[in-house]
Order: sequence, then C-alpha cells, then structure tokens
Amino acid sequence: MITVQITNHVEKLPADVPPLSKGRRAVCRQFGISEARISIGIVDDAEIAALNRRFLHHDGTTDCLSFDLSDETEPRGRKVFDLIVNGALALREATQRGHEAQAELALYITHGLLHDLGFEDATERQARRMHRTEDEILQHLGYGLVYHHRREIGKGI
Repeated sequence: MITVQITNHVEKLPADVPPLSKGRRAVCRQFGISEARISIGIVDDAEIAALNRRFLHHDGTTDCLSFDLSDETEPRGRKVFDLIVNGALALREATQRGHEAQAELALYITHGLLHDLGFEDATERQARRMHRTEDEILQHLGYGLVYHHRREIGKGI
C-alpha cells in the first residue's frame, strides 16, 4: 500500500490533497514501488530556507527538499520518502507564469520524489532527462507541460 500524508503550512495556498496524493501514488507505481509512505510538508520561504541550511548547508530558499528515509534492510522493501516543498514560491511562480499554483506545487513534489527515486539534475543531460520525466508525469496527471511551459515563458518564447 502507498500512503500519502500532506501537511500545508501556507494558508494562501489551497493544496487540493486528493489529486496530489493520487499523483504521488501513480509515480510510485510507475517506478515499481508498491509499498511506500510519503510525507509532504508545504512550507513558506523562511521555513524551507532554515531547513535547506540545516540539512544541506545551503543558504537561501529552494523549491523542494527530499529525503529518502527508507530502511534498505527491510525485507519487503517499503519506501519512506519525506518531501518539503516551498508553497510560497509555488504561488509566486504560478502567478508569474500564468498557471495554477496547484500545478507548480505538483511540479515541486514530483521533482523531489524523482530525486528520491534516483534521478539527478547535476548535469545538463541529467536535468533534461529529469525535466522530461516531470512533464510526462504531470501531463499524465492532467496538469499539462508545467516545467517546459515555465522555461519557455522565462525565456520570453
């Protein structure tokens, strides 16, 4: 079974929990995971900046932090993923790019989950693969092209 728990600390961001939960379950199943517990915390700039500093020793805010807390010795291979996403940033970016905040939030959650599933974005090639996969997942879930739409608008295309 795949369980998803979402805690929203950003009052101005309505987090539509059922679609976000359904999306995370779909991503896990797509990658062959049938047993998982996913916790998602939606926070503001100050909170994610503090967590970014504490856990990654990076200054400033970010879109998401992801932690794979799975116990690899567990015989059934149950996965445990904790994601922290910046709801305040999602609101700003969605407004600037002309799409729903829910779509931007789904992008951040998908991005973090893909990191926990082994995707990296440190090189240009890795980033292209990861962002292509994000858009495939988000299109399948009905959000459309969120990442590439974001880049096109940012470049003035």
